[in-house]
Amino acid sequence: MIAIHSPPDIMLIAYLLACLACLSIAFAVVVLVLVRFTKRVAQRAEAAVPPDGEFLEIDGERLHYVDFGHGPAVVFVHGLCGQLRNFAYLPLAEMARTYRVVLIDRPGSGYSTRSPDRDGNIAAQAAAVAKLMTVLALERPLVVGHSLGGAVALTLALNHSAQVGALALIAPLTQPVSEPPKAFRALAVRSAWWRRWIGRTLAVPVGMMTGRTTLTYVFGPEPAPKDFLIRGGGVLGFRPGNFYAASVDMLAAERDMPGIAARYGSLGVPVDVLYGRGDRILDYRVHGEGLPRGYAAARLTLVDGGHMLPVTQPEATMHWLQAVAARTHGTHGEMRAPDAASMTVSTLAANDAA
Repeated sequence: MIAIHSPPDIMLIAYLLACLACLSIAFAVVVLVLVRFTKRVAQRAEAAVPPDGEFLEIDGERLHYVDFGHGPAVVFVHGLCGQLRNFAYLPLAEMARTYRVVLIDRPGSGYSTRSPDRDGNIAAQAAAVAKLMTVLALERPLVVGHSLGGAVALTLALNHSAQVGALALIAPLTQPVSEPPKAFRALAVRSAWWRRWIGRTLAVPVGMMTGRTTLTYVFGPEPAPKDFLIRGGGVLGFRPGNFYAASVDMLAAERDMPGIAARYGSLGVPVDVLYGRGDRILDYRVHGEGLPRGYAAARLTLVDGGHMLPVTQPEATMHWLQAVAARTHGTHGEMRAPDAASMTVSTLAANDAA
């Protein structure tokens, strides 16, 4: 039998359909507003913190880097959600009197590109750094890795051992992780489609609302400097591509770290590690003390502090780093002024503040 609806039933259905249409339109408007807001914030972020260095094309992607100073090379690799200005608080101009200082934006971070269809695994990131070092003719540099950059540096030494002189790791990720740190749980988006949608709509406004709380947690127990968004490049995190890349990086670390940690016994370069006892992001008892258990030659130095030692304790970090560099390159003496023409905005800022 054919059901015949009474006029009230038809009116109710029509009303519900109209409501659904209105909700769909309202949702589309909200999404459009969020997309436009995100684009505007990203443009302002890039205007506030423009590229500091130069670009090299590596396998179809552009790597952004800063290169200044003279002498044996020291290469800096930043961590998750970061970029090369994370090292701007260090007295790099002083270091550049003796060493050639090279800071790199990891693929997909800062101003370095990484296509959405390109693999973001740690081995691929290490390979990109190795190729950049080859193009720049860096001969067995000391590689400094912070946080996730420590895992990239370790993989660089494992997979490209002939290109690495030694490792200096600051609060490095060295062991498998079962769950992301509290501050980065929002990055655990496994669907590429949802990751891209969230990056273009919600990630930036939500990040702006929760940014102060996140910085307090990441830097704790030490305070985050008030100028970190500009001097430290933190404002570049308010871009959709940064959310997408950071999410890919975090999931890659979850997948890749068991295999990386299993190979530490084959490391063939000196490894020094600096860790803060109060680190809230990575526990020094797991990631600091865990590395020497896998590679007995690794040397661990502990200080009172948190995860962001290059920012919160730049002088102490540089003192440790200079000692490691001296052992690596045998440099103890002559200090030369860096080429002023090659010093970047962030480097000059770090020099002025030192």
